[in-house]
Amino acid sequence: MKLLENTALRKAFSHIYIEEAAAAHPRTKAILAHFPNAARIPIADYKNVFNRPRQATPLQKKAPSLILALGKPPYLYEGAPVCQSFGEEHFFYTSCVRNCPYDCEYCYLQGMYPSGDIVIFVNLEDTLAAVEKALSEHPLYLCISYDTDLLALDNLTGFLAEWFALAAKYPSLTLELRTKNASIATLAKLPVLPNVILAVTMSPDEVIRRYEHRTPALSERIALAKAALTDGRPVRLCFDPMIAVPDFRTSYGQMFQTIFTALPPEKLRDISVGSFRISVDYLKRMRRNRPCAVTMYPYTLTDGVYHYDEQLLSDMLSFARETLHTYIPSSKIFYWEEQL
Repeated sequence: MKLLENTALRKAFSHIYIEEAAAAHPRTKAILAHFPNAARIPIADYKNVFNRPRQATPLQKKAPSLILALGKPPYLYEGAPVCQSFGEEHFFYTSCVRNCPYDCEYCYLQGMYPSGDIVIFVNLEDTLAAVEKALSEHPLYLCISYDTDLLALDNLTGFLAEWFALAAKYPSLTLELRTKNASIATLAKLPVLPNVILAVTMSPDEVIRRYEHRTPALSERIALAKAALTDGRPVRLCFDPMIAVPDFRTSYGQMFQTIFTALPPEKLRDISVGSFRISVDYLKRMRRNRPCAVTMYPYTLTDGVYHYDEQLLSDMLSFARETLHTYIPSSKIFYWEEQL
């Protein structure tokens, strides 16, 4: 079985590190079965590999190693201020996988984690139990794919079937599955549920070509969203982060036109819009490890968050607002800048 339909990780996972405490877990054995020729290296703690200093993240992203470990509490985290909350009171995210199989130059994970390797916490049942405990106290809006792309990795982990089963059991649980993946076949295996939102990140082809390495093309992402809408799934389109490429109005304007020619706006659950922003500590690490046009841009710093200057922010937001409002009601559009 291929790990990714586009074979992006064909050369990956030649080395698999296995926490001793995770070695006997059934999911560990199932994942290892995908890679019979990989070198298997026992370790006492995943942090000994994942958190070690002076790692070359850009090189690791070309062919990452895999780390299988047991996750530990806390299993749920409150949503960060740089994230869209969509007006949800109990807004949380979880991290059953750390790091993404894709390689986007602007990705905050390169500032958050010191490694380009991928960690899978095989004890998903403990995370699910923590969610059930939280649901006994209040409803929960939970983002399950912030620190990775679970749809892209589902042929390997099989996690999504269990997440969807939990959502089917608890109507008070709303899941957001964020993705740049375009596997219609993988999605089709999962039930259609009103409380699981497929949030597809859309980017202009210029941004994909420049910065979103190994990710599917815009046309493929549109095809995934169209298939999901046809199935009756709740679909969110995420124009977030918007990147200030030269003549962004042309790049994003053409993208908006292409998308809303292909997709029926009235069937969309909502839309998320936000410009690139990142915490000061994350950007410092990214500039050191991966200097590029996005990381080295002269951003403005406000309350510990780097963002575009006020004029550019205003220009991008005004353009998005004026264009998107011709396709979809304003009540269905959430702007991150309005949370400032």
